[in-house]
Amino acid sequence: MPRTGGHASRRRRSDGTVRDVTVRLTVRTAIWRTHVARMVGAVDGLVPVVKGNGYGFGRDRIAHLAAEFSDTVAIGTVHELDGIPDDVHAVVLTPVLDASMDHADTAALIAHHDPILTVSNLEHVAVLERAGWTGRAVVKLATTMQRYGVAPGESAPLVVAVRGAGVDVVGVSMHPPLAGSAQDHVDEIVAGLAHIDRDLPVWLSHLDLDAYAALPASHTYRLRLGTKLWHGDKAALHLSADVIETRPVSAGERAGYRLGEIPTDGHLVMIGAGTSNGIAPLPDGRSPFHFQRTRLALHESLHMHTAMAFVPDGDPLPGQGDRVDVQRALHMTTVDEFEWL
Repeated sequence: MPRTGGHASRRRRSDGTVRDVTVRLTVRTAIWRTHVARMVGAVDGLVPVVKGNGYGFGRDRIAHLAAEFSDTVAIGTVHELDGIPDDVHAVVLTPVLDASMDHADTAALIAHHDPILTVSNLEHVAVLERAGWTGRAVVKLATTMQRYGVAPGESAPLVVAVRGAGVDVVGVSMHPPLAGSAQDHVDEIVAGLAHIDRDLPVWLSHLDLDAYAALPASHTYRLRLGTKLWHGDKAALHLSADVIETRPVSAGERAGYRLGEIPTDGHLVMIGAGTSNGIAPLPDGRSPFHFQRTRLALHESLHMHTAMAFVPDGDPLPGQGDRVDVQRALHMTTVDEFEWL
């Protein structure tokens, strides 16, 4: 077969500047903002979650957006306090250990932001005492997830211990599993409430809105929302990557880092996406890339900035500079460029 060369894909913008190949998130802004506003209006006690990579948007971006409609956001760890607006209360979902409290940079972040910390056992209380920290905390209650937390029936002594350390307990937190029905989650929460002082707000995750509305009036609640808030309307979001180059190959040739054998005549397609962006095969091993509604088979495992796909003759073939669709959860993806429509 004839050989064709090519240069790395560089697309010229309308202003004349040129950019390199990239993983791009295209956002239909009006649809996205409308969904966010709808959720804000529907949830009394909403706490937007902005942890990790900011659900693909970046923590800074969605933290500042969340500040438009909430006085409180939830983050994953104390290290994520950096970039949170000063006028926003941040609840840290992961308990803090001595190493974080002792590290000068992290301790400075904690002192500056005065976050709401999470405590789930007596050792966590001792960490705060050793650090001389007195602020606010929520007490984490265990659920069937069995991750961390005190059993609801044993929460009262822990609340007393936290208060005894000079820390203000502003609520308790429950995190039911994703598995099970909405009614299962409500039943587990209601059973736990029997042991909780009615004056303590209950912070919750992973409840749908109908289940949240059905909770008994015995307590007040705050609902943490991340995926449902930022990704709830899939029509607003499209993840794609650029094709760097295509190369015709024949059956029996070898290519790639491991010199894998080409199964039949076709083209290798080099895509500007890889492990540096968090792009990976699907859990069942299939390729995450599509073109014209056809999945592009991976020739080999993804590498840092380039994926090598194979298209047999007769299948839709993208060209250099075309975009291919990327199937990947945004909370695992590092986006290079945003396109706001």
